[in-house]
Amino acid sequence: MTGTPTSGGTPSDPDRTRRTGVPDPPEAPRVAFYGDDVTGSTDALAQFHRAGLRGVLHFGRDAAAAAAGRSGHDVVGVAGVARSLPTERMADEIRPALEALRQTGAGFVQYKMCSTADSSPVRGSLGRAAEAGREVFGAVPVPLLAAQPEFGRYTAFGHHFARDDDGRVHRLDRQPTMSRHPVTPMGESDLVLHLTGQTALPVASFDLTAYELPFHRARRRYDATTGDGPGIVVLDALTCEHARYAARLALTGGPSPLFALGSGGLSLAVGQLLNGTGTTEPYGAPGPGRVIVVSGSRAARTTAQIRRATEHGWATVPIPVDPSDGCDTSPAALAGLRDAVLRSLATDAPGVVVHALPAGHRDEPGTDPRDTLGDSLAHAVRTAVADGGVRRVVVVGGDTAGRVTDRLGARAAEIDTLLSPGAAMCRLTCDDPHVDGVSLLLKGGQAGPVDIFDRVAGRTGAIDLTTDPRGEPGT
Repeated sequence: MTGTPTSGGTPSDPDRTRRTGVPDPPEAPRVAFYGDDVTGSTDALAQFHRAGLRGVLHFGRDAAAAAAGRSGHDVVGVAGVARSLPTERMADEIRPALEALRQTGAGFVQYKMCSTADSSPVRGSLGRAAEAGREVFGAVPVPLLAAQPEFGRYTAFGHHFARDDDGRVHRLDRQPTMSRHPVTPMGESDLVLHLTGQTALPVASFDLTAYELPFHRARRRYDATTGDGPGIVVLDALTCEHARYAARLALTGGPSPLFALGSGGLSLAVGQLLNGTGTTEPYGAPGPGRVIVVSGSRAARTTAQIRRATEHGWATVPIPVDPSDGCDTSPAALAGLRDAVLRSLATDAPGVVVHALPAGHRDEPGTDPRDTLGDSLAHAVRTAVADGGVRRVVVVGGDTAGRVTDRLGARAAEIDTLLSPGAAMCRLTCDDPHVDGVSLLLKGGQAGPVDIFDRVAGRTGAIDLTTDPRGEPGT
C-alpha cells in the first residue's frame, strides 16, 4: 500500500447497465470493522459517520455473512461479543467475522476495542484478538491505538489514561471505575505490559515525540520500530491530531488490507484521513418524542444519568435482580412489568427508565441473572413500542445491549442522529415488525453526558463542543 487505503472494488462502469441490462455491482466498502461489544460497535459506526463515511452495522448470528455482501456503503461493521468471552472461545467468535470482512475488499479492517482497553488474559483478551487478526490477514505487526481524546482517553509513552466523571484524568490503574471493574479490573496502565500478559507476541510502543518530526522522518522511525518484528505496536495519542498522525503512519506503505486494533479514536482518525479532512460533522438534536430507557449497567455514570432523569420528571421502573436466581421472568412477573411500563407512559413523563435494582446489578460472567435480565428488558421495550407507541429506545450497558438486541431480533443499524461523544441514535432493522424502524441508542455504561436521556427525548439543544468540550449540559 503506497498511500491510505481505498476501496478494493472494481471501478464502476456507467455503461454496463445499458449494454448488458445487469447493474454494476456495488463497490467494496472503504473500511470494515468488528466490534467486541455492541455499544462499542455503534460508537465506531458513529465515528466513521462523523468523518463523512456512511455505514451499516450488522447484528446477530448472520452478521458476518451479511457483512460479506456488497451493500454500497463506505463502512460495514459486525457487532460482536468478544469482549465478554473467555479467551479460549474468542477465536471461534472473531475469525469468521474477520474472514467475512476480508472478503469485502475493504482496504482497512479494524478490531474495535474499548477505549479503556478492557481485557485480561482470561477474558476479552486483546492479545488473542491480535493473534486472530494475524491468522486472517498475515503475520505482520498490528497497530493498536486505544486513545480517544474527545472521550477523555489518552496514551502517552505507552501508558493509558482515562478521565473520570468529575473531569479528572487518571492513570488507568488508578482510574476510579476501571481500576475496580467487576470483570476486567485494570491493574496496569502500561499497555505494553498489559498486552504482554495476554499474548506471546512481542509488543512494542511508538511514542508521541515522533509526531513532532517531519513525516518522512517519523515514518522511518515507525519502520524501525516495526522492523524489529513486534506482533503489536502501541501508538500514543493525546489529541485528535496525534491520532490522525499515528493512523497515517500505520496506513502509509503498510499492507493491504491493513488490520489494526483501536478505539473510536482510531475510527475517526482513519475516516478523516480517507476523506482528506480533519473536520467532523456537528452533533444534532432530535425533535420531542417519548422514550423508553432500559439499563443493566451499574456504572457510576449510569447511576448519575438515572438520578438526573428522575429529578427531571422521568418515570422509573426498577427490576429486582437476585445475585443467584436473576430476574423473575414468570408470566405473572412479565405481566406486572408490562403494566408498570404502560402506567408510566400514560403520565406526562417524557419517558420511562427500566433498570436493574439497584441501578445496575453486578455483572458476573456466566451467571443466569445476565440472561434473565435481558429477557425482562427486551419485554419492556416490546411493551413500550408495540403497546405504548414509543419510537425511541435507549439500551444502557455493553453486555446488556448485546442481550437486548439479540432478543429483539436486531439485524442492522444505520446512524440517524449524532448526539454527543459516545452517543448516537440509529435506525434499527429488526425481525420484530413492531420494533423495526425504531430509533435506537446503544450506550455504554460510562458514556454520554448526564442529561443524555433528555437529549434523546428532544428536550435539549444540540451539543456545541467548541464551548462545551466534554459534551456536558450547561450549569
